Amino acid sequence: MPGRVTAPGQRQSLRAAVRAAAVTLGQAGVASPGVDAEELAAHLLGVERTRLGLTPLVEPDWVSAYAELVARRAERVPLQHLTGFGYLGRARVAVGPGVFIPRPETESMVEWVVGALRGRQRPLVVDLCTGTGAIAIAVALARPDARVIAVEKSVEALVWTRRNLTAHAESGGTPIELRGGDVFDERLLSDLDGAADVVVSNPPYVPAATPVEPEVADHDPAEAVFAGADGLDVIRPLVSVAASLLQRDGWLAIEHDDTHGETVPEMLRRRRVLADVADHRDLTGRPRFVTARRVPLAAADQRR
Repeated sequence: MPGRVTAPGQRQSLRAAVRAAAVTLGQAGVASPGVDAEELAAHLLGVERTRLGLTPLVEPDWVSAYAELVARRAERVPLQHLTGFGYLGRARVAVGPGVFIPRPETESMVEWVVGALRGRQRPLVVDLCTGTGAIAIAVALARPDARVIAVEKSVEALVWTRRNLTAHAESGGTPIELRGGDVFDERLLSDLDGAADVVVSNPPYVPAATPVEPEVADHDPAEAVFAGADGLDVIRPLVSVAASLLQRDGWLAIEHDDTHGETVPEMLRRRRVLADVADHRDLTGRPRFVTARRVPLAAADQRR
């Protein structure tokens, strides 16, 4: 059967549709309405956002489907839930209800971790509270020779973790080991004590009373976002776990709230086995993650 021919007059300008969508999203309070309008159009067309200019006109059916996507985004459904994917550097991960969406702010920490691995042969990297597995995948892509272990306890998040780590391996990436369980369960990681070159984590850290965007409040799992009144209920015990996993001169990197730029580094400085504590800013210039180096006990005693 020959395809239906649409009269030229029925087709509409893609640019006009995207422009109108950007206005709608801006009125709904979306932080980046123009970018989101373009991303949704590119997703629906199955092209990269930079190639939208190659499709000047679109069919009425496409315009209707696009309007539905824009309406859902205007209701503050996360862009990544609508497209099905999130990104962290080179890592592309499937996302949806039940798992925390990777944020660009974490990219600075991933870059730091990759830098800390320079000169280390076949390093061991442990990603605690991995969620989608985005950090683990980003590190594995940068260092295919590394043994990367991802740890997650949420049953809902683990569905996405397994999916993403499987897709990474099937695309030719170095397989990443997944351990499902609580990082505070001493049995889960006991075989790794004193073995890791780098321990990295993006744990829950937002203080409970902090106002958050609807995308976070309504769609990110609360247990992956909030961590008690001061936001440190997970980071406090996590520091000890991370330090115990590190080999001599191994490094840890932990993401934190932008209000923790002094609190968390000071917490690490009080640990005898940690040295060279430094806080780092993210791409927006806000305090975002802390790093420290594991020293042997003898050196720690000398530092008292």
